[in-house]
Amino acid sequence: MENQKKSGCYGGCDPKKHVKGVMCDVRNCAYHDGKSDCYAGSISVGPSEASCSANTACATFKPKEH
Repeated sequence: MENQKKSGCYGGCDPKKHVKGVMCDVRNCAYHDGKSDCYAGSISVGPSEASCSANTACATFKPKEH
């Protein structure tokens, strides 16, 4: 729990699994660190038939538990 307090990461985050180079603004995601980093370990983005970035979504998103 102490590591989670240091990273600001709660509800499923693993501070050792920072996805380097991925910035995230979705503060209500369980893998968001409270700043701009993702701690999911890896992410999945879809759908495969997207034709532009507006048609994509992070399939790894998990709502933060309160």
